[in-house]
Amino acid sequence: MSDEYTGADLFVDALERYGVSHVFGNPGTTELPVMKALGDSDLEYVLGLHEDVAVGMAAGYASTRRYHSHHDDSVTPVGVVNLHVAPGLAHGLGNLYGASVAGAPLVVTAGNHSTDFRHEEPILSGDLVEMADEFAKWSAEVQDVSALPTMLRRAFRVALTPPTGPVFLALPLDVMMTPTDADPERLGEIPDAGRGDPTQIELAADLLADPGEDVALVVGDGVARSGVDAVESAVAFAEAAGARVHGEILACEVDFPTDHDQWVSYVPPDEDLAATLLGADNLVFAGCSTNTTLTRHERELVAEDTTCVHVSDDAWQVGKNQPADAAVVGDPGRVLSELADRLRERVTDEGREERLERVGAVKQMVESRMAEMGEDEADDPRASKAELVDAMERVAGDAYVVDEGVTAKYAMLTRWDFEPEQYISNKGGGLGYGLPASVGAAVAESETDDPRDVVGFVGDGSYLYYPQTLYSAARRDADLTVVIPDNRNYRILKDNTLDLFGGEEDDNEFVGMDFEPPVDIPANAESHGARGRLVEDPDEIESALSEALEREGPDVLDVLVHD
Repeated sequence: MSDEYTGADLFVDALERYGVSHVFGNPGTTELPVMKALGDSDLEYVLGLHEDVAVGMAAGYASTRRYHSHHDDSVTPVGVVNLHVAPGLAHGLGNLYGASVAGAPLVVTAGNHSTDFRHEEPILSGDLVEMADEFAKWSAEVQDVSALPTMLRRAFRVALTPPTGPVFLALPLDVMMTPTDADPERLGEIPDAGRGDPTQIELAADLLADPGEDVALVVGDGVARSGVDAVESAVAFAEAAGARVHGEILACEVDFPTDHDQWVSYVPPDEDLAATLLGADNLVFAGCSTNTTLTRHERELVAEDTTCVHVSDDAWQVGKNQPADAAVVGDPGRVLSELADRLRERVTDEGREERLERVGAVKQMVESRMAEMGEDEADDPRASKAELVDAMERVAGDAYVVDEGVTAKYAMLTRWDFEPEQYISNKGGGLGYGLPASVGAAVAESETDDPRDVVGFVGDGSYLYYPQTLYSAARRDADLTVVIPDNRNYRILKDNTLDLFGGEEDDNEFVGMDFEPPVDIPANAESHGARGRLVEDPDEIESALSEALEREGPDVLDVLVHD
């Protein structure tokens, strides 16, 4: 056995130098040099039984470590995942898409066939760079070991530079096995998004100064990703402007405190409700990226005569769906803070009070309806989604929540006042992200001095995508409680069927949308090494959750809910 220092050794040394502690993956033959080098290192390998599970775990880990990095400069908030040639990368594309939409800083790698062998078209081969390119900020292949140090440094820099997101590197077998005397390059400073163009900020302040016109601030997840200070800047802006505040459609992080007097609601993906809530003289979109409906909307969500101010660290999002009357590319928190300072000078106390009166009227109009989303008056012995969320908040109010509850999401968002950095959800919308992300979050929390309880809120349809994720959690005894709002069907598809075609439920057959016979989820969880429990009585939810949180390792509570 050779003791020569190889490209694989250099790769692992670079990870350690850049502050990586965990590598997520599912190995294959082309990854064996990397696996050997990992075995000789202090890095922990987190095995996923499917490549998409590995990517989802890495994404949940990275999103959670980003929060940690806001308070600890020594944390490098990157998830590293190693996949297996073309089929393995293809398996991972679903959650790579989710990570991309979530802005999760990932360095995704995959082994590849040797560079001098691919002309024979061996099995498992494919154009990995092209496969990953659509969902990666940068996609490339290391074709010579001499290029490895620079390309690795570049991968980390690109992933971490706002707007953050996944990058991809293909690592051919011959490159990884080639001897080298090179060292990893130092990472260097990572650029931030900056303060924004002062001219555009001044223009925005002028546009928003007329007290006779109302202002609505729509916050997106770019705010939360910028840190707690950015959330505080959003509050400062809203207070200075006298603005009402909404969360963008499919908001998946805590971008504004929902118990603040000026908070009104999240914008739901319903075109009529969305258009009503987005009806304002002036709209400020801060850190938004998913503020549109799932299917084509027949009416405009934002009226043509609305003045729109766009603030984002991602130039692509500025003016994407609505023309920007002021366009500021910069860190959302820093820009909102600057705007708050300028509006304090421009808006009088009297003008601010006039606006706040209008905020109160709008809030009163929508608060009742939004707060009751998830409620159901059906005579059913099972819990409603609202009852489940209420029980969870009472028992686990301080827990870190990873949400893929799908149709239960709005019950959670409207009934639980999360603190900043307490909640993440599936930004991409494709099922199968939430359970792996929950495990990744639990791994991330285990690295802190004071780990929070981690609760995965995962719908039954989502859980059934990748139940083998629990094996990864059990294998490393991850402290995780998974709560499944189980209605034993794809409720979201039934709702969308009614939206598309109209009619009543009894008028539709809902082909392929019911789990009949139902899966025995507790038994399934136990087969993968977790503890499983079926909760049929709503009165047992709190005690079952309390017991699960008190135990170490993974627990799954299968809570029956009605639609």
